[in-house]
Amino acid sequence: MGSLVVPARSATGLDFLSLGALVHRFDPGAIPFRKARSLDVWVSGGEYNVSANLSDCFGLSTGVCSAMVNYPVGDLIAGGVRAMGVRGIYKQFEHDGVTGPNMATVYSDRGQGVRAPVVFYNRCNEAAAQLKPGDFDWKGIFANGGCRWLHSGGIFASLSDTTSQLIIEGFKAAKAAGAVTSFDLNFRAKLWKRLGGTAKAQAVLREIVRHTDVLVGNEEDLQLGLGLKGPDAEAKNKLDPSVFFGMMDAVAKDFPNISVVATTLREVHSTNRHTWGAVLWKEGKTYVSPTCELDVVCRIGGGDGFAAGCMYGLLAGKSPEESLRLGWAHGAMLTTTPGDTTMVTLDAVEQFAKGGSARVQR
Repeated sequence: MGSLVVPARSATGLDFLSLGALVHRFDPGAIPFRKARSLDVWVSGGEYNVSANLSDCFGLSTGVCSAMVNYPVGDLIAGGVRAMGVRGIYKQFEHDGVTGPNMATVYSDRGQGVRAPVVFYNRCNEAAAQLKPGDFDWKGIFANGGCRWLHSGGIFASLSDTTSQLIIEGFKAAKAAGAVTSFDLNFRAKLWKRLGGTAKAQAVLREIVRHTDVLVGNEEDLQLGLGLKGPDAEAKNKLDPSVFFGMMDAVAKDFPNISVVATTLREVHSTNRHTWGAVLWKEGKTYVSPTCELDVVCRIGGGDGFAAGCMYGLLAGKSPEESLRLGWAHGAMLTTTPGDTTMVTLDAVEQFAKGGSARVQR
């Protein structure tokens, strides 16, 4: 199995770089979208969110490689990226004034109680889907310790045949430079159906994961996204880590390069009430977080919040147990605020990770 070696910090380089699509999400809050009369707009992206969290909460130097379209929606999104302290490294596209190319739109409502959240998309003529190998100067990005960690995910990989090849190109450049690579499987059947379904997804994702050090994904992601067989025994409940850990032998056998696998555990009692935990496997050893009860304001981005906290711990040289707790704590706290990216402080995350309470701070 792989052994994780995180490069030292550079005075001028990036600690963390995401490769993925930037989107904007229209959010009417708890009002069903079809009845909405006003909307909040959040800048988001499954891969970008991790960079935004690591910058704004954890104080790291981060960036995002993505597509950017020269029109007002692109300006809005680029401004949101800057506001989170993330460096944008963009392939620029010109909008034709009518049909695009476009920055993708996500529509959602948060639901309430027994009414579940709803999320749907418009990714028509999406600029990010046109990204391809050769669009970014990886040699320049990684030169002289220019970046310690490169992250991407299954949503970006599923946008087109060229986006997955771009991820592989970037990961190969990162490994050649001694940087860490991470990948969030984020298996989405609807997105992969357009490219050839589950069989296509597994072929593509398995190739990407061969160049990956740190993998984020639950047992369903591992089974559907990578075609790995899970143990016959079923988990007692959603918080039972036995099924996840039972798959680690298969991960290690098929992907000996993988050093770390981590995921969240979530029991959904209602839209606004979840029981929350997390697990981490590192080089043959297993770690389980505490569990807590969440009063959820908005669940979108909670998994990316977990990934960011966990990766911060690994980047900062903390133990696997500490890294897992930081991810668990940050993901939990992110669900207590609206939007897809963090609004909490590192001090608050660290206190909760150590067992702090929600008593008023005076």
